[in-house]
Amino acid sequence: MSRRLVSLTLDTLEDLPSSCRQCVYWELDPVSADRARGAGHPGLEKEAWVSQTLLEWGACGKLVYVDDMPAGFVLYAPPAYVPRSMAFPTSPVSPDAGLLMTAKVVPAFAGGGLGRMLVQGAARDLTKRGIKAIEAFGDAKFGDSDDSARACVAPADYFLSVGFKTVRPHPRFPRLRLELRTALSWKSDVEYALEKLLGSMSPESLLRPAPATRSSAG
Repeated sequence: MSRRLVSLTLDTLEDLPSSCRQCVYWELDPVSADRARGAGHPGLEKEAWVSQTLLEWGACGKLVYVDDMPAGFVLYAPPAYVPRSMAFPTSPVSPDAGLLMTAKVVPAFAGGGLGRMLVQGAARDLTKRGIKAIEAFGDAKFGDSDDSARACVAPADYFLSVGFKTVRPHPRFPRLRLELRTALSWKSDVEYALEKLLGSMSPESLLRPAPATRSSAG
């Protein structure tokens, strides 16, 4: 099977799972996100956010394809571009870190190293921009409640299992940090835990199949 990693663009945005394509949990502040959902156009807001971030900062995500089938993704950005990053009790993200917003590996492709491929691709990208670390908000009570954070904030335990360290504790939403040099030198046991992490971060089991006419060039 051929595997290729590409940057998120307005073209590849359509290959995100529909639940993420229509989700603005991270891209808007809580009030604006509720307003966008109420107006019925969160997808337009998502596209606008990606467009602005691409123009002003650059690539803010990676997608991995297996034989032209979109098999996973990771989204990341500077905290200044992520309004939700200021809405957590453990905010703000450290000034030298990028924010890992969300990620997913399709269960059918789990265990094949795609999670490592995605996050290491993000790590290489961020390192080239002079960013030292990735931070994330974890959910220490994942599964205990049925609110919107459940689908968009990963379990804190999974972040810890792949090498993140808690930099600001909290009973529900601790802030965790991974030095990028660590992400670029992961070993097999951490890679296995990473696959479990990315498999937990989206409720949708399948991504949208790529069109048959899509080129296989990366």
